[in-house]
Amino acid sequence: MPERLSFIAEVNIDLGDRSYPIRIGAGLLEDAATFSAAPRADQAMIVTNTTVAPLYAAQLQRGISHLYRSIRVLELPDGEAYKSWETLNLVFDALLGGEADRKTVLYALGGGVVGDMTGFAAACYMRGVPFVQVATTLLAQVDSSVGGKTAINHPAGKNMIGAFYQPRLVVCDLATLSTLAAREFSAGLAEVIKYGPIADMQFFDWIEANITGLMARDAALLAHAVKRSCEIKAWVVGQDEREAGLRAILNFGHTFGHAIEAGLGYGEWLHGEAVGCGMVMAAHLSMRLGLIDDALVQRLTRLVAQAGLPVVGPALGADRYLQLMRVDKKAEGGEIRFVVIDKPGSASMRPAPESVVRDVIDQCCRAA
Repeated sequence: MPERLSFIAEVNIDLGDRSYPIRIGAGLLEDAATFSAAPRADQAMIVTNTTVAPLYAAQLQRGISHLYRSIRVLELPDGEAYKSWETLNLVFDALLGGEADRKTVLYALGGGVVGDMTGFAAACYMRGVPFVQVATTLLAQVDSSVGGKTAINHPAGKNMIGAFYQPRLVVCDLATLSTLAAREFSAGLAEVIKYGPIADMQFFDWIEANITGLMARDAALLAHAVKRSCEIKAWVVGQDEREAGLRAILNFGHTFGHAIEAGLGYGEWLHGEAVGCGMVMAAHLSMRLGLIDDALVQRLTRLVAQAGLPVVGPALGADRYLQLMRVDKKAEGGEIRFVVIDKPGSASMRPAPESVVRDVIDQCCRAA
């Protein structure tokens, strides 16, 4: 009897012999057909966290039980504050303690923190073992699980230590979004919204028209939002895997956002909250550079607010923002480069006069 394909959409990342599918649907974790593209091996290890494990680890174990003789589960502490060397070493300790070999498959079951750390561990252990992303947050489903960016944080900068390392399969089970906290759900919407101004204004229009339904977690709307977001990211990554040029546009809002995260201390604001506010700041910068009009800035600001995200940045001071942004990965020779909107639906990366950046920070970070 043929396997039942329960996923409602499949988006492919085209990277030659390292291509892989993103499977999107509801109730995928326990369905063996979901994992038909996953690597086979003697053993696998599910890396998750203390929040997600009680909800979904057993389901995933059942879904992949036909592929492996042995499946272990490692629970990490939950939160951005634990995206560190110390936590990463817990993954290596478990792999070495379990005598994992170079064919052992790692499964990242969780959001962006779990996915980033598991991918980085997979890139490093025995110089590379296969891994699968099983994304359980909206942010991970539409962004961080796709494209092979893996990293941990350093106190001086977000995601500064890592590697490009592609998964073999990405699974986006929309059913897991039903247990997502409201704040986490809103954080994921930031990464959905970003695709509009930089790549697809029709999608931006659609998000505006459907933001109420998205906030209510309408299943059909979420399925479209995840699918279209993955399609855009797949198109970008397929052309520029290692961020030599085009892929940098996916960092819209992230230069300001990463400064907010590092400046406040990791975990004080969620990543998506910082990105949402960072997009508002980047839009103001785009307008100050004469690239877009105030109408688009106001549309974006209103949509970010409707998604339940902050639109006023913390008052770290312009000097502190600039200090943090100079260690951003996109900076070159100490010169900060920003992703700006060139015109609705198109973006690029460029430097900006410090005086203009200071004005934007002062305008966008005053007390609400």
